Amino acid sequence: VTDPVTGHRGLRVRYLDTGGAAFDEEVFPTGQFGWVGDNRLARAAAIEVSTRYTPDTTGRHRLGFAGLGHVVFSVDGRQLCASEQSTGDGDLVELIMRPPMRVFDLELEAGRAVDVTLKFHPELPGGFPIALFTLGTEELYGAPADELDRAVKLAADSDLAIVVVGTTEIIESEGFDRQTLALPTGQDELILRVLAANPRTVVVVNSGAPVFMPWLNQIPAVLLTWFPGQEFGAALADVLTGAREPGGRIPTTWPSAQSDVPVWQTEPADGRLDYAEGIHVGYRAWLRQAAHGGPDPAIPFGHGLGYTTWNIGTPHVTEVADDGTIRVSAEITNTGPRAGKHVVQAYLSRATPSTVDRPVRWLAGYALVHAEPGQKITVDIPIEPRSLQHWSTTHKQWIREPGIFEIQVGSNVADLSDPTEIPDHPANR
Repeated sequence: VTDPVTGHRGLRVRYLDTGGAAFDEEVFPTGQFGWVGDNRLARAAAIEVSTRYTPDTTGRHRLGFAGLGHVVFSVDGRQLCASEQSTGDGDLVELIMRPPMRVFDLELEAGRAVDVTLKFHPELPGGFPIALFTLGTEELYGAPADELDRAVKLAADSDLAIVVVGTTEIIESEGFDRQTLALPTGQDELILRVLAANPRTVVVVNSGAPVFMPWLNQIPAVLLTWFPGQEFGAALADVLTGAREPGGRIPTTWPSAQSDVPVWQTEPADGRLDYAEGIHVGYRAWLRQAAHGGPDPAIPFGHGLGYTTWNIGTPHVTEVADDGTIRVSAEITNTGPRAGKHVVQAYLSRATPSTVDRPVRWLAGYALVHAEPGQKITVDIPIEPRSLQHWSTTHKQWIREPGIFEIQVGSNVADLSDPTEIPDHPANR
C-alpha cells in the first residue's frame, strides 16, 4: 500500500473538523492505527484514512476494516459501507481491543491500483481516550492441509527453518480471558512437521502470556518474543544472526500441561470468588506444589539463555548497613566463547520455623552483568530490609521475624547456589 499523496509506502491519516477541513495529518506505516490519550480524538468530527492498494494477482481479494464508530468505507470511489460499528454494552476493554470487523470481496486486476478510503468518527465508550482501528486485506490461502504441505516442502528445501507461531489480539487481550493455554489449532502440528523435514528448526513463540509447548525439548532453539511490535522482523534477524544476544529473562512460569498448573478457584461460586492462594501465586505456587511432590514447570521463573555460558559462585553477605540493607556478593564468570550479559538473581528463604505464612523462597534482588569471554566479575546485589519483613496486623507495620533467613543466587528460581545464612540485625526488625 502507498500514500496517495507521496507515492511512498504508508497510509495517510487526516483529522477533519466539523467543516470537513483537515487540521492535522500524518502517515502511518501500516494499517494498524492506535490513539491513546490523543486530544485530536475529541477535536475531530471525523478521521479519514486513505491509501492506494496494488494487488499482486488477478482475482478475488478481501478488503475490510475493524473499529468502533460511524464508518464510511469506499474503494475507487464506490461506497461499500456506511454504518455504525458497535457491539452494544460489551466489556469496555474488549470493545476497544477487539472491535467488530467488516470484510468485502472484490474482483481486482494484478498491477492495477485502487484507492481505498475509510472515514470514521471513533466511538469512545464511557469517554475512554483510546481508539484502535485496522484497515487492510485478508489473504486468501488454500486449504489448511495444502498450506501445511507447502510449508513442509519449503522447510525441506531450506538450510534453516524458522517457524513463527503464537497468539493474536483476537485470542488474548486485557479485556477477556483465554479458554486454553494451547496454541491455536494446527500450530503444534506445523512445528513437528517442519522439524521432521529439517532438524535445523528455530521456533519463535510470539505471545503475551504462557502457552503449552509439547515440542519444547525437541527443538534446537526456541525464542519467546512477547509481541515486540513493528520492529519485530529486524529485531528477530539481529538475534538469529548473532548481532544481538537474546538476553531476556522470563517473568512468568510456563507449564507443560494444564493438569500441572497450580490453580485454585477461577470462577465465582454463589457470587463469591475466594482468593484462597494468599501469597502463593505465580512461581511461589509452583514452588509450594513442588515441595509437596508436584510437577515442575516447563520453564521456571527467571529462566533465559544467551549465546554464552556462566558460572556463579557461592554468595557472601558482605555488609549490613545501618538501615538494615544487606549486600550480597558472588563471583560470576563468563565461561563461553563470546561476550554476553546475564541476570544474577537472589532469592530469600526461611531457615527456621516461621509463625507467618511464607513462600518456599522469594525473589529479593538481582543484578545485570556484562562480561567478555573468560572474564570474572564480582556482582553486588542489595537486599532491602522489606524483603525480610512481613506485615504485622498487631503492630500495624512491617517487621522482621526473629530467626534465620538464608539467601541463594543463581540463574533462575530453580537453578540456585547452596544457601548462605544472613545475620540478624536490629534495623531489620
